[in-house]
Amino acid sequence: MSQISTALPAAVRALAEADFSVVAQRFTAAGYAVGQPADGILTIQAAAAAAAQRPAVLLSVGVHGDETGPIEVLAYLLDQLSLDVAARPAALAVDLMLCVGNIDAIRAGKRFIDADLNRMFRTERGTLAGTAEAARADVMVAATSAFFQHAGAVRWHLDLHTAIRPSVYPAFAIVPELIAQQPRQLLLQWLGHAGVGAVIMNPASVGTYSYYSAEYHQAAGTTIELGRIGTLGNNDIGQFADASAALDALLRGVAPATVARQPHIFATARQIIKLSDSFRMAFGRETHNFTAMRQGEEIARDGDTVYTVQYPEELVVFPNPDVRVGLRAGLMVHRIG
Repeated sequence: MSQISTALPAAVRALAEADFSVVAQRFTAAGYAVGQPADGILTIQAAAAAAAQRPAVLLSVGVHGDETGPIEVLAYLLDQLSLDVAARPAALAVDLMLCVGNIDAIRAGKRFIDADLNRMFRTERGTLAGTAEAARADVMVAATSAFFQHAGAVRWHLDLHTAIRPSVYPAFAIVPELIAQQPRQLLLQWLGHAGVGAVIMNPASVGTYSYYSAEYHQAAGTTIELGRIGTLGNNDIGQFADASAALDALLRGVAPATVARQPHIFATARQIIKLSDSFRMAFGRETHNFTAMRQGEEIARDGDTVYTVQYPEELVVFPNPDVRVGLRAGLMVHRIG
């Protein structure tokens, strides 16, 4: 049974329930080729002759079912844009794919059903291969591959999340290092307009959706943490104002109205992998993202394995000792720019 409130604004409720019927009809009437290749996935594309000249933008929300703020932001943006194309079809300046990730988890008001969906975008899934999230990832991969198959050179994937815990940087992003220099610089500039204060350069995949798009489809992909987690209808929408304005400008092909602030750039020092059920972190689970630690301090202990700070200063991000064995329990970063 769905936990999504019937009292939500119509646009928000529709997106949370992966119901694209209203906006799909509006874009179709404006002359776009509109497709729904799977539940919770919508593609809006110009005529084939124009497609290769337009940026291809993938926006994903709800990969974690309890991260609802981006659903509200995207719902309002999509609703207004779909109304505007009725009077001016060129209001949408990109070919667009929208993906509502873990639909069942959103409906249940949970983070996931069986396992973290944002660890499933990898070839080896081990004991997680039979989970509901593995099956959903396969559907998302197929649709993503089809969307980018005939796209031009300019490709974006913005995977929108919200963080569980407070952060020194309320909005931050993880950017794969393998993205080519020019699209990476454009992405970093856009992130500055979106109010992102910190960017972590990620050298290797841990199975995230945005890394998959960057690695296999040459997209400027990023996972963006936009403020704090909240429930549908009760999110502080004000915390997403810069990101909302930057997203709207990207979709409409206009210059962002917000002032770009150069994000601080961090390199990954190491992934803290949980090797066994003996894993213990040296600090509490309430620790904020980007909490600084000094060289030599203990980060975590897992049997005979002891993780310590190697650089003069490292900052801890995503500390979570409760992940499954074999997954990342934390990320250590150090500032490079």
